[in-house]
Amino acid sequence: MSESPDARSLRSASSQLNLMEMDAIDDKEFDIPQVDTPPTLESILNELEDEEEPFVLEDTCMLNTDNMDAHSCDTSSLASSDSGDPAHLKRKRRTVDLNATVHGSVLRHSLLKGISAQIVSAADKVDAGLPTAITVSGVIAVGTSHGLALVFDTNQALRLCLGTKATGAEFGAVSALSINHDCSRLLCGFAKGQITMWDLASGKLLRTITDAHPPGTAILHVKFTDDPTLAVCNDSGGSVFELAFRRVMGMRSCDSRCLFSGSKGEVCCIEPLRAPPDFRDHPITQYSLLAMASLTKILVIGLKPSLKVWMTFPYSKSDPASVPQLAWQFVPVQKMVNPILAFCKGDTVHFLLVKKEETGTIHVIKQKQLHLSCDIISLSWINSRTLVLVDSHEKLQVVDRPSQEVLETLDLEQVQLVYNSRHFKSLATGGNVSQALALVGEKACYQSVSSQAGQIVYLGTKSAHIMALRSWRERIDCLLKQEHFVEALSLAWSFHEGTAKAVVGLFGDPLKRKGVVGDKMVEILFQFAEHALKKCPEQGKIQVMEQHFHDVVPVLVDYCLLLKRADLMFNQLYAQLVENMVAKGVFLESLESYIVADRLGHLTTPIMRDLLAHYHGNGMMDSLERCIVHLDVTSLDIQQVVQVCWENQLYDAMIYVFNSGMNDYITPMEKLFAVIGPQLRAGRSLKDEEVVMGNKLLVYISCCLAGRAYPLGDIPEDLVVQVKYQVFEFLIRLHSADSLEEEEVFPIIRTLLHFDTREFLNVLAMTFEDFKNDKQALEYQQRIVDILLQVMVDNPDFTPSQVGGLFTFLARQLAKPDNTLFVNRKLFDQVLEFLCCPDDDSRHTERQQVLLELLQVGGVVQFNEGRLLALAEKAKFYQICEFLYEKKHLYDRIIDCYLRDPLRKGEVFSYIHNLLSMPGYSPEEKQAVRDKVLQHIKELVTLDPSKSADLVVFHFAQEVQQIICELQDDQLLFQFLSCLLEPREGHHSGTTLPLERDLHELLLDLLCRFGPKQLLNFLQTSQHYRLEEAIQMTQKHHRNEATAHLLEKKGDVHGAFTVLLETLKEKLSVLTVASDRGADGGEGRRDEEERDSESKLTGVKDSLNDIIVLCHRNSDSLYQQQREALWFPLLETMMASQKLVKGLNDEHTFEVLKELTMKVLNCMSSFISLPAIIQRILKDPVYGKGKLAEIQGLILGMLDTFNYEQTLLETTTSLLNHDLHWSLAHLRAAVTRGLHPRQDYCNICLQQYKRRQDSAEEIIVFSCGHLYHYQCLQQKDSGWGVTSELQQRWSCYKCSSSQGGRGGASTDPKRGRSTSLAQTRVTSVYHDAGAEVHRKKVFVDATLDLQQEQSWDQLRCLYRGPSRLSILSELSHCHSSDRTGLLFPAQPGTDHFQLKLSPPPLLEE
Repeated sequence: MSESPDARSLRSASSQLNLMEMDAIDDKEFDIPQVDTPPTLESILNELEDEEEPFVLEDTCMLNTDNMDAHSCDTSSLASSDSGDPAHLKRKRRTVDLNATVHGSVLRHSLLKGISAQIVSAADKVDAGLPTAITVSGVIAVGTSHGLALVFDTNQALRLCLGTKATGAEFGAVSALSINHDCSRLLCGFAKGQITMWDLASGKLLRTITDAHPPGTAILHVKFTDDPTLAVCNDSGGSVFELAFRRVMGMRSCDSRCLFSGSKGEVCCIEPLRAPPDFRDHPITQYSLLAMASLTKILVIGLKPSLKVWMTFPYSKSDPASVPQLAWQFVPVQKMVNPILAFCKGDTVHFLLVKKEETGTIHVIKQKQLHLSCDIISLSWINSRTLVLVDSHEKLQVVDRPSQEVLETLDLEQVQLVYNSRHFKSLATGGNVSQALALVGEKACYQSVSSQAGQIVYLGTKSAHIMALRSWRERIDCLLKQEHFVEALSLAWSFHEGTAKAVVGLFGDPLKRKGVVGDKMVEILFQFAEHALKKCPEQGKIQVMEQHFHDVVPVLVDYCLLLKRADLMFNQLYAQLVENMVAKGVFLESLESYIVADRLGHLTTPIMRDLLAHYHGNGMMDSLERCIVHLDVTSLDIQQVVQVCWENQLYDAMIYVFNSGMNDYITPMEKLFAVIGPQLRAGRSLKDEEVVMGNKLLVYISCCLAGRAYPLGDIPEDLVVQVKYQVFEFLIRLHSADSLEEEEVFPIIRTLLHFDTREFLNVLAMTFEDFKNDKQALEYQQRIVDILLQVMVDNPDFTPSQVGGLFTFLARQLAKPDNTLFVNRKLFDQVLEFLCCPDDDSRHTERQQVLLELLQVGGVVQFNEGRLLALAEKAKFYQICEFLYEKKHLYDRIIDCYLRDPLRKGEVFSYIHNLLSMPGYSPEEKQAVRDKVLQHIKELVTLDPSKSADLVVFHFAQEVQQIICELQDDQLLFQFLSCLLEPREGHHSGTTLPLERDLHELLLDLLCRFGPKQLLNFLQTSQHYRLEEAIQMTQKHHRNEATAHLLEKKGDVHGAFTVLLETLKEKLSVLTVASDRGADGGEGRRDEEERDSESKLTGVKDSLNDIIVLCHRNSDSLYQQQREALWFPLLETMMASQKLVKGLNDEHTFEVLKELTMKVLNCMSSFISLPAIIQRILKDPVYGKGKLAEIQGLILGMLDTFNYEQTLLETTTSLLNHDLHWSLAHLRAAVTRGLHPRQDYCNICLQQYKRRQDSAEEIIVFSCGHLYHYQCLQQKDSGWGVTSELQQRWSCYKCSSSQGGRGGASTDPKRGRSTSLAQTRVTSVYHDAGAEVHRKKVFVDATLDLQQEQSWDQLRCLYRGPSRLSILSELSHCHSSDRTGLLFPAQPGTDHFQLKLSPPPLLEE
């Protein structure tokens, strides 16, 4: 594919700019070999090495794809490297994803070896300096740091070396280059500000321009416009100048005009619009447009016919170090070709379409912008749809503009890109540039990138590189070279379909394009198959081999079908794959998905034979069946297929073959019938596979009658009627084909009815829908109905449900408006008798349901309703009765139906509620229902008391007394009232019942009898009873807890205590008796006794807890004497029982009682003083006479409690002292801190505080930093609580006054920080004679106003959490003023105790 250097030179001579490709970069390129005799400068600069191939600049529009150099440098693009990763291939089955985008290697990256070598040689051998700038047109020019410009032709031969080292020393480095469009002139800009113009034909210096722009600034850009006499330059001062070249009388001159001054904003990038040869006559060119990018905005100006600004566009926010970029390109938009300006600063590329209007003005239209996640430092168009960007990490990205897709990413690190930072900082002229421009210059590489005719040249420190788009063939070959066949096919398919991006070298005509790409794809398919067979693992697991081919074969099949080349797949490719048995198997299996998706309808005979053999051999019968029903019958060997299908029960496939291959629709029915008929006739239950066959038969019959093919598609139109009649004939056969003598008549219909009556009748019903004017079909319809009646009526083999289903079906048919069926009406009466037979209890629900369905069809089925009602009541068909009563509006009778029906009894409440709530029923009907409900109320309450109560609340609130009278049974009444009076939520929560108090008292009485556990809860929640009556009831029924609750509620605490104490004594006496018995009893009863004892102890504990809670609750509101009257009897009771049990040798009970006594003592100690308790214990006859040892336990327990509380008190005191110390220390620090005024003027009169030199004046400074004159504050009345002059309290006017600048500081917590926490009044006395100022400070008392106290409280809560004192106050139960507790006597006002301290000041921001 490579062409000779001579051929290339020939092409360059015809001035076609053609680019070719070089070998991959090699680091050894730059190592200069050792030589004996150093060569001369001329020989170095002029030599073209023999092994060096010339580079050819190609116009990509004209690219001839036949002469591509095959030695492309394989760029490692993201797309290609990812797609080629073997890890991506580890999938079970490789199928083609047509939406997946594969771009392959889009750019060809070549090193210009000749130019690179000569740049290095020139630098090393003749001190030409490092390369600084490059530009490409018909030739390539490279500028160096020592002021030389090297010009190379298309063969990379050095044609000119412009300038000398002497001029280099004078002018500095070459900082910018530009070649005009006919390649005759070269402009060089220099780091010290000079510009030179050279003749490229002769190498003569034509002009040296030194005064075009202010001296002392470097040239950043110099650019020719389309007019060879006009150029523009941009200097490091940020200014832009127009250079107009003149030649008068043989004298060359240059006129300079300032287009933009750097004082208005520095321009750092300029780009004139230069039209390619094809667009030289474009109307826009007459304006000579110039785009300029300053640090803040873009400008587009016209240089002709007169200077005019056409557009300014500010940047969006971006990093100040980002480099502005500009690039023009002529782009076809809506059948017109217009220039688009791409510009960016940072990560977003904006596009502006510039077009000339008919009026002569220029219109700029903003296009869709492109967002990238990188900082762009270079931006170039490579064609009208594709951009090439370089980011600050030197990553090159190829981007498709319409789709905004990144096609490829390359790393340019190896290029070692040249940056123009020195020129932007203007180091050659002393670095006199702005910081902003110097910052942008850090990443500027404008002069290192030059694009021309679809190629981009990049300049490195030791090399030059060229990028061009690869042709479509080359992109595919790159992937093939890496053996990425799947990606190559995917890329080729995108070329075929016209969806590929950055395409080079393809025809515009779609048919030609598809033809060329299709041929290439066929070539790839053969290569892929060959490669797969070659690379197949020779040995190892069969799964590995299968996986290998699963990654290949489906792809081959897919693309053959996409290209519509099935012949290729079945002949050549299959012939290749047959060599390997595994490949053959995978190929045949992969065909299934395409056949099922109807992408492959016809197989060749050999492949069909192999397919049958392979699927049959591997037991893949389901797959085989799926394939057969989708294939063209003509490709099948019918006899072989039918045999295989019948043997392997592939009924769908068999039906398909008979139908499509032989137009035989009846034989498959006969075959299926032959399988299930005998089983059903014999009365045996069917196996699962036989049920499947039966269902298949029903569906098949249904399809045939409806004109649809089975399993998919439609019956040919000319056969539809014929098939329908054939099926009817089959159904109404008197005998089956191979019938025995004893076979009953109409076996087909009989069998189908037995198999599934309802579904068979549904099939018939759907078929009968289609019969309109078809006389023959209507005859068949009547015949089938007659047979159905003959077979099913009076036949004990069919259930009531089946018979009823038949008559429902018939009733529906007869109800149709265009009905032509005749059915004897007497048969319906017969069915009615049969269904309502009262003697037959079997299938009661089923028969009732069938009859209900029959009635609901209505229409022709007119039964005598009176007779029907009698029959239904006799048969207990209550739903039928309901149906009939509903028609007659006898709704009250329906309630009877519900109550009698055991299955639907519970639904009666919903029915009554809905009927009484909903409109549409007359008052008389509703009244009848109400009467019926009241009549049956006892039954309803018995059924569900809760729902009955809801019903009464909603609808019978006034009849409550009547209902209570009806309910004789007290237990029932109790349940009903419990539900009726329980609190309700929602809409009816506030419903008031008549005589509510009486109802509650009645329920209270019933609760005492039947529900003692709920009694206390009821008393607590209900408010509707009289206290005295309630007490009498609870006393009558001996419900002591309830009595105690009521007495306490009444205010009789001692009465309540006495009742509960009685209960406790009873339980204790029972316990002591039990202990006594337990001591006497034998071993046998011990376990039972223990369990009994435990339950009694639990009872005692509960009872004791109730009393303690009562005493606790009320002790706070009692005097000392009254408290003792509560606690001491309780203590004595416990001690007495303890004494009794101790004498009975029951250790466990004794220990428990001892523990309980201690509990009482602990609780007492909060309310009764310890000396009083000890005194009482010692006086007690139980303990008084005994030894000290007996009460030792009690005394020690009390002392432990005392020690604990003493420790608690000491700790509390210590914590409070610590708190107090912390607060006072911070307060002192705040008060003694020096004050720092923020301003030196008064915040009220806004005059300096030393305004009058002659008078003594007092100044007041606040901790917030505001400062005031004493008089100003007095006038504003910011003082409060005046007692004497020194003791007047002040608040900062600005922070706290409601008239102040910031509003009042009443509740705003943030204002608290400006409030004065300690104020200082400063008196300044000024002496006329002395210049020194003596200041006398007078400290006012540090006091807190109301607001300061509030802010302190807030701060205390914020910093320290709740006060420890308040926590302890809550813990303590002693709130009464006259008690003497263990902790300490209550202080007056303890509840409101607060530390009035100033908070620590917050530092000013």
